[in-house]
Amino acid sequence: MELNANFTQRVLLQSHDTGWSPSPMPGVDRRMLDRIGDEVARATSIVRYAPGSQFSAHTHTGGEEFIVLEGVFQDEHGDYPAGTYVRNPPTTSHTPGAAEGCTIFVKLWQFDPDDRTQFRVEMDTNLTTAGPGLMAKTLHQDTRETVRFIALEAGALLAETPQGGAEVLIIAGDGVDAGEKLHTGAWLRLPQGAPVHITAGDQGAKLWIKTGHLPFAAAPKV
Repeated sequence: MELNANFTQRVLLQSHDTGWSPSPMPGVDRRMLDRIGDEVARATSIVRYAPGSQFSAHTHTGGEEFIVLEGVFQDEHGDYPAGTYVRNPPTTSHTPGAAEGCTIFVKLWQFDPDDRTQFRVEMDTNLTTAGPGLMAKTLHQDTRETVRFIALEAGALLAETPQGGAEVLIIAGDGVDAGEKLHTGAWLRLPQGAPVHITAGDQGAKLWIKTGHLPFAAAPKV
């Protein structure tokens, strides 16, 4: 399966308008944003766990990165409330679920194969000034990518042209890019050389942004 697999094109999806598709596990559904592969796939998705649902134990051969958007995600390593950013690199394993239900934004098979750094961090804490009306926090950085959380005041502008493309998820609030509205849940992917030019709406905006990673996009090798 290939979905939004041309990484030279700009893609904007209002995820709330995207239908849910069932996963192999009952009670776990997903909104697919991009994908190369079938059940083993390089994938970017929003995944919804119904209360009491659980995935079977598995190892992340290609790594897993996720944000908890709503509720509390759980595994044998602990509880992860909304606002938590997690990186589970290749070779890590767990049994995920949600006693009360949750929704996460998750990326699979997008790690450096040699990455072994596992961590979790609260995104919306210890922010630093990054420009007029902008507060930011670097969540992760390596030779392939930079991942940040950015909070914009109403009317504030995030303007940059990152090397290696960009990917943005609007976590809260809204904004405008290239004349198009970005509502809460909007997912925007910009190819290399395309500028990020997001102006926050009247309520401001909070977003997750990854840059530099698109040259490494490829199907998983299994």
